Amino acid sequence: MKKLMSVILAAVMMLSIIAVVPVSAANIRSEASEVSTGNISFNTVKALYVHGVLNSSDTEAWQAWQSKHNENFNEIDSNVKYFFLPTSADSLKVDVYNAFSNAVTVNGVSIASGSTATVSYEVDKSYSVSADGKKYTLKFMKSNAEAGIYINNSNADGKGTDLMSYLNVDKSRSAGATGAIVDSNGKVDNTAIKKIKGRGNTTWGKPKKAYNITYTDNVKIAGMNKSKKYSILANYQDDSLSRNRVLYDLSDAVGMPYASDSRYVDFYVNGFYWGSYQMCEKIEVGKNNLVNDIDDEAYLNEDGTINEDFPFLCEIDASAVDGDDYYVNCSGGNKVTIKAPELEVGDPGYNEVKEYVAEKFNTLYQTARNTSNDISTIADIESIAKLYLINELGKNWDSGVSSTFLVWKQDENGTYKFYGSPVWDYDNSLGNAVGVEYDLRYMGVDDYEEYTGWWCKYKGKKASSKNSTNLMNCFARNSSVMAEVPQIWFNDFVPALKDFYGETDNGIMMSADEYYNLLIDSAEMNYTSGWLLDTGSWIADHQNLMNAYYDENTHKMVKSGNKHYNQNVSGMFEYMTDWMHGRSAWLSEQFYPDYIPPKFTLGDVNEDGKIDIDDVTLIQKYIAEMENLTDNQCLAADTTKDGAVTIDDVTTIQKYIANLIDEF
Repeated sequence: MKKLMSVILAAVMMLSIIAVVPVSAANIRSEASEVSTGNISFNTVKALYVHGVLNSSDTEAWQAWQSKHNENFNEIDSNVKYFFLPTSADSLKVDVYNAFSNAVTVNGVSIASGSTATVSYEVDKSYSVSADGKKYTLKFMKSNAEAGIYINNSNADGKGTDLMSYLNVDKSRSAGATGAIVDSNGKVDNTAIKKIKGRGNTTWGKPKKAYNITYTDNVKIAGMNKSKKYSILANYQDDSLSRNRVLYDLSDAVGMPYASDSRYVDFYVNGFYWGSYQMCEKIEVGKNNLVNDIDDEAYLNEDGTINEDFPFLCEIDASAVDGDDYYVNCSGGNKVTIKAPELEVGDPGYNEVKEYVAEKFNTLYQTARNTSNDISTIADIESIAKLYLINELGKNWDSGVSSTFLVWKQDENGTYKFYGSPVWDYDNSLGNAVGVEYDLRYMGVDDYEEYTGWWCKYKGKKASSKNSTNLMNCFARNSSVMAEVPQIWFNDFVPALKDFYGETDNGIMMSADEYYNLLIDSAEMNYTSGWLLDTGSWIADHQNLMNAYYDENTHKMVKSGNKHYNQNVSGMFEYMTDWMHGRSAWLSEQFYPDYIPPKFTLGDVNEDGKIDIDDVTLIQKYIAEMENLTDNQCLAADTTKDGAVTIDDVTTIQKYIANLIDEF
């Protein structure tokens, strides 16, 4: 098969993703035959290019046509070309630039060499194009994702090496770039990229890679909070492309601190479409960052000495290595990387910070490991319980092993405690992974792929033992944490999950259908371009699943029948959702015996023992965001019993006070 000759980054892609040795700039130039143009900010090749926004003078948001490729970036059927259009593209017309040496005709429109013309198109329709003596079939696909991300640099190392060829050789490499952020309305933001760098551990070794991106100024992406620092996730091992997105959003819906907001995006570099990605708030401290109430310099006094106490952000990461990570070895063999303050050898406080983090983590570990100990003196129980529940719901393989983040900071009383958050890295959860056979035998777990069965309290322990060095396992067996879990599950998680499953529409969380509609066209482009649904033996079989739901009358999980799933992105998204539904049903059955339903009197919102105009006024202030209500007060205010507090509840209480109705 031919290499990707007609697409920008063609020679780059073949080797840079999987290569051990970088591709030389000379080889790239000799194969690509670069063409200069004032319309496009990066070096072009003999190809057609389309802009992401109609009638735009922007020079960044261009992409080349390209053929399908395999995972070694060898071209599949080089005579069939695609334009993978972002959400910002017009649905009927696009501006096409001709970088060939002769005129090209597309759908009846002749485009002179080096010129741009507006062309009408239909999605999935085939068009015949002749260029440089060859005939091609051209197809258009269009995304409905929330944004398009363009990053461009044809000279990343100052020696003529394009961006991805340079970056993908080594995760430690970084470079600046120009670019564009385009939203669904066609708005273009040309804020430059200060630095883009590879990220991830296992995922870095995959052909579709993830990156950390730092812009030169704060940018707002599709409604997210403004920030400079983002992580763009490939979700290569998740065929639904959604497990991270759904669980990050769930953590936000249940009130976990520092929930990373994210969006589905299409990612383009130097004109090459890399696929459907997830643009996330990067786990970073400081103002306008995800962990915004921690100062990276708080460990230092004004005179340069080390503070007696100070906040920090840390991660349990078994893969931490000397030279690459700032970490400390802690009790139980846990490696704890220090994300903030992140210091280097020779920096003031380098060793003192490590000693302080180790001391605090070891105290948490030793306290939580004793199942009868109350960890509330060292940790915020609510956030720890929620962190446990996210991991238990997902049966997250990496639970307590990696990407387990903790924040050490002062509570409202000024007492330093650990907070469980933010959640991160859940592509191997929600029925996606098969796990490691040896590890599963070691733990005595034979139902890992099923949505039934406990997980966290087995993680990291011998089958014949109750003990484990895994911190999440310790949380799962600690009585002070587990005492809170049933209440938090039913009061916080269940309402959010009902929104997700489409059983309610209370604005707590988007429904699965809403996620699907944002994703599906982008995902179809992703897999059409060449990425695989099944990326290897690590991925579970997603062909069949016994569906289940929770019966709120019997408080039992009810199996509703076996379901077969099509082996396409729609089927894989549906499998993920149904697995999660079954898992939450099983957990509800397990937690219900220890759940204590809240006590309240319907209509008595201010809890003064009577239902009167004061209750009406309090609800009105709540709706106007002038007052807050406790969970119990919200339950009392929901007189219509529709799961939300609205003006309808005000009307119902008014009718009750006026004796127009006898009861709610």
